[in-house]
Amino acid sequence: MSMHALVVDDSRAVRMIIGRTLSKLGFSVAEAADGVQAIARLQLDGPADVALVDWNMPRLDGLGLLRRVRDDAAHDGMRLIMVTTETEVDQMVTALEAGADEYLMKPFTPAALRDKLALLGLVPAAAA
Repeated sequence: MSMHALVVDDSRAVRMIIGRTLSKLGFSVAEAADGVQAIARLQLDGPADVALVDWNMPRLDGLGLLRRVRDDAAHDGMRLIMVTTETEVDQMVTALEAGADEYLMKPFTPAALRDKLALLGLVPAAAA
C-alpha cells in the first residue's frame, strides 16, 4: 500500500518540486494551495500519512493549518513537516509547539526532504 502525502504551498512550482520528490519515493501526492484547500482535501481524501506545509500562505497559513489538524482526532496519525524560509529558532519552536513533527528549510535538496521523511519513519534511511 502506498503512502499518501499532502503538499500545501501557495507556490505551484514548490508543490511540483516536492511532489516529484515524493512520487519518486513511492508516495501518492495530493496538493493544496493554502490551508483552507488543505482542510477540504483532507475531508475529501481522508487523512494523509504526511503533510508538508508551507508557513506563509493566504487565507489559512501553515501554523493555523497545523493547529486545525492537531485539533482533529481523525488526523492523529498524520505526520506534519513545516517547510519554510523562516529560519529563526523562535519560529521553529512555534511550529513545533503548533504540532509540527519536523521542520525543513527552503531551499532544500531532495536528499534533505528524504532525510526528514526517514526521521519520521516514512521512508527507509538512505544508505550511507
